[in-house]
Amino acid sequence: MTRFSAISLIAKALNGHKDWPEQWPDAAPKPAYDAIIIGGGGHGLGAAYYLAKKYGITKVAVLEKGWIGGGNTGRNTTIIRSNYLYDESAHLYDHAVKLWDGLSQELNYNTMYSKRGVMMLAHNVHDIQSFKRHIHANRLNGVDNEWLTPEEAKAYCPPLNISPDARYPVLGAALQRRGGTARHDTVAWGYARAAAALGVDIIQNCAVTGINRGPDGAVTGVETTRGAIACKRIGVSAAGNTSVLMQMAGLDFPLESYPLQALVSEPVKPIFPCVVMSNTVHAYMSQSDKGELVIGAGTDQYVSYSQRGALHIVEHTLAAICEIFPIFRRMRMLRTWGGIVDVTPDRSPILGKTPVQGLYVNCGWGTGGFKATPGAGDLLAYTMAKDEPHSINAPFNLDRFRNGRLIDEAAAAAVAH
Repeated sequence: MTRFSAISLIAKALNGHKDWPEQWPDAAPKPAYDAIIIGGGGHGLGAAYYLAKKYGITKVAVLEKGWIGGGNTGRNTTIIRSNYLYDESAHLYDHAVKLWDGLSQELNYNTMYSKRGVMMLAHNVHDIQSFKRHIHANRLNGVDNEWLTPEEAKAYCPPLNISPDARYPVLGAALQRRGGTARHDTVAWGYARAAAALGVDIIQNCAVTGINRGPDGAVTGVETTRGAIACKRIGVSAAGNTSVLMQMAGLDFPLESYPLQALVSEPVKPIFPCVVMSNTVHAYMSQSDKGELVIGAGTDQYVSYSQRGALHIVEHTLAAICEIFPIFRRMRMLRTWGGIVDVTPDRSPILGKTPVQGLYVNCGWGTGGFKATPGAGDLLAYTMAKDEPHSINAPFNLDRFRNGRLIDEAAAAAVAH
């Protein structure tokens, strides 16, 4: 049995509805839904779950062109943190971290959330000043963050090289102890199972080919590879494809799509206790429960829908890892992969209503998508149910690009986006 066939059968079993879309005759009319979510990743499935759980909107369809957990949700480096500089970002990401904390219990599905700490290294005077600014800003927003000396950083992460003779010597570090990791795709499957149990239809292998609008301009449904589906409330949460989907509704969005790469090593016994990130040499690493060292790279410098980035990015990242952690220089890499990230001009997400009535969007997360998963799903559900944004996601609207109230995490993020 192929992987897709197995996943499809599991999804059918989870759904349990007699009107499962694959059973519909081609000539039969498709049922209308109260809400459609385009994108079956963690954000989209989370939104569907919270629509059903919090607001009683259970007649929801999640449309996924591939398979559940097969997109960016299954291609990330698992990191969770909320130590962002700006007030709006800190509130948004900390909302997500708080939901991560009890998510396994709520979904009755182990997301493998591990609060092992996220440590960000300072290699020069600018790094020190920047991170201490982050720490003070975070504390003002009730977000934990603290400063470590080089010796304290090594005590927290013994493999770290703090020799003053290093090319990029470690001069200190900022530590968020509540930060950590979760297994990349379990959150998608946890939300999928919980949403399906509440009556949500999860439709795989169903690509959206058009967004229909009525005479008043409001959405009336979607065209898909399985036919038309009527609905007056549509949420778009499809990383890497948002611009294309928005154009179907006659909207141009300020987004660019870039490849984002990561890789893992051969598995070894537990040796790396936390997440370590370095902006100066741009590399970050943790260890998975399977023993692999999970290594993240930066975005490529060209726009592309490719899920395979440039080799020099990986080479640069591994050189940085070997510099910071010489103990791992002889380890072999097991595999590399890439995802597609939507990036806005200010490197902060767009989450809210669009100019088209009944059309809502969640996009532009760049490298911050996974850590925001439960928060993004929760806030998209709120916005769709209430037809207005929550106070947390209200600043992340399209108007900020017209009025200049940008949330410029491009320069402020502790690791470059």
